[in-house]
Amino acid sequence: MKKTVGSVRRVTLIIFILFLFLQGQGYAQITLPKVFGDSMVLQRDIKIPVWGSATPGATIVAEIGKFLATATAGQDGKWKVRFDQVQAGGPYELKIFELGKPNSQIRLKGILVGDVWLASGQSNMEWSVQQAQDANKEIANANFDQIRFFQVAQDKKLSPQQDLKGKWKVCSPGNVSTFSAVAYYFARKIHRDQQVPIGIIQSTWGGTPIESWTSRDKLLTSGITKVRTLANDTLSEQSFIKDSLKMVHFWDMVYHPQNNTDKIIPLPGYDDSNWPVVQMPGMIKDFGIGPYEGMVWLRKTINLPESFSGKTLTISIGRPETNYSMYFNGKEICKVVWNSNARQSYTIPAELLKKGENVITMRIAMLWGGGGLNAPADEIYITDGSDKVSLAGKWSYETTAEPALPKMNNYQYYPSLLFNAMINPVIAYGIKGFLWYQGEANDSAAYHYRKLFPMMISDWRERWGQGNLPFLYAQLANFKDRKPHPAESEWAELREAQALTLSQPNTAMACIIDIGAANDIHPTNKQEVGRRLALAANKLVYRQNIIASGPRYRRYRKEGNRIYISFTNTASALLTKGAEGLAGFAIAGKNKQFYWAKAAIKGKEVVVYSDKVTDPESVRYGWADNPECNLINSEGLPAVPFRTDNWRGITAPAEPGDTLRD
Repeated sequence: MKKTVGSVRRVTLIIFILFLFLQGQGYAQITLPKVFGDSMVLQRDIKIPVWGSATPGATIVAEIGKFLATATAGQDGKWKVRFDQVQAGGPYELKIFELGKPNSQIRLKGILVGDVWLASGQSNMEWSVQQAQDANKEIANANFDQIRFFQVAQDKKLSPQQDLKGKWKVCSPGNVSTFSAVAYYFARKIHRDQQVPIGIIQSTWGGTPIESWTSRDKLLTSGITKVRTLANDTLSEQSFIKDSLKMVHFWDMVYHPQNNTDKIIPLPGYDDSNWPVVQMPGMIKDFGIGPYEGMVWLRKTINLPESFSGKTLTISIGRPETNYSMYFNGKEICKVVWNSNARQSYTIPAELLKKGENVITMRIAMLWGGGGLNAPADEIYITDGSDKVSLAGKWSYETTAEPALPKMNNYQYYPSLLFNAMINPVIAYGIKGFLWYQGEANDSAAYHYRKLFPMMISDWRERWGQGNLPFLYAQLANFKDRKPHPAESEWAELREAQALTLSQPNTAMACIIDIGAANDIHPTNKQEVGRRLALAANKLVYRQNIIASGPRYRRYRKEGNRIYISFTNTASALLTKGAEGLAGFAIAGKNKQFYWAKAAIKGKEVVVYSDKVTDPESVRYGWADNPECNLINSEGLPAVPFRTDNWRGITAPAEPGDTLRD
């Protein structure tokens, strides 16, 4: 019987497909999550877990150094091996293959064994080395081949994921600039102190609340978060797609001036006489226009001295918040510069100068409640190298020159979505402990943070299955305008919730109430934040006999119109920093009216009193957004803000029948 051409082709195709299938059986079927890769750090002194997928039922053989481990892939193809405890060291090579299929081998190189820390939170943990203090110097000196970072790509998902995007990188001047500054400075000190390799898994996203980082299952156990968590059930992947398209449009508008504004507004002859005026340096909150997000144009006309004529000048713009572009007499001087850039001063060619009036124009993105020019005023000026002309003072501004930015849902703020995408995939990776810097996004619900923070800690610990893993965190720094009189404060209540979390086992807190900034929610001294977290680790985790915290309130006693406060962690003495007398104490009687108090150190106690309070009931210290407080111990570490009362604050929910929250 004669075969048709079509049947021959079908047989040939079937044979070809079978050939490819059989060939595939002889090559790598094994896959690993991306958290396993070249240059990674594995956790010492535990049974190191490594997992992945392979042919169902296959025997998996894994080898690192002299250690071997085997496992059998389940019906779903998933497998996990655990190596015996490996001491710190390396570099090692990790080999994994299916038994009987040598061509299936995966080989990962340059692996170290040491201590791995998961660093998470919002923008102050995300804030990079290049954005922090002394960036150029720090980057140039960042040669630490035994410090490795895995930066988890930002993502959000409706259900827990098994993998994510990221890659291990060796710490070097070429890589360190984008690493979390807090985590890097922590890792550097621990590496030097403990002489072991350090791995950091960085999983961060600015502006996000703690609910985003907690699992759905855990959030559903609390009445505080249950309703909002269930609301996620109305979302779909299509919701994310629509928001992503808006985000593309959003950033296109931020980076590219609309309506040809960059060709018109910077021109010297442009009429800005009807624009409102604002004092600069200043932030958007100082403009007096209420909450605003969008692009703002600013213009300032200046007269330069005759001595500047014919010279190339330098313009310094201090440290703007978010991004900006700048023009001089209509010519672009810089375009879309972020405040993370080390250089914030620019050259003005001599040919751009004019006799008499010259015009400086800026286009600034006002985003996430921030934006503008940070103080101090003496950092914004034009100079010829000898003389300076200040740029502080009145600037004209316009908020309607460009269309409004599209409004996005910002799903990264929604409950559990970051946990699903950025935490769940790395659960079970062997770690030493957690680093956490977050809380700013929960300030208005600080009272609930008392429960939400311990809830997340227990959630993570339970899922990692390594017992009560050390959990180290930074307390909120000082921020916002300083108030002349004692007042209630959301940030003070959030700090209190953080301090109360020390009742959880195996936790430690770095108090940084002395290194914040009134006008910057992202204080740049991340070196000290990392150092204080490392001090906490050295004491709690590495069992060094050191003082790792400033004074903490223990108890008080009352004598007449005076209250005596005693502390733990005093080291050899209580001291004041800077000023001659103690600052930051307030005192109140039964009427709950607080007054600034006089305070003095008496041995290991502080005595607090005020002529305005004859029968005191409560003392508070550092109880403000941006308190002036200077109590330290002999190690130079600041006292943790506290209060002796338990009066209901401004973020506590009202009780039945209440009309006020005092």
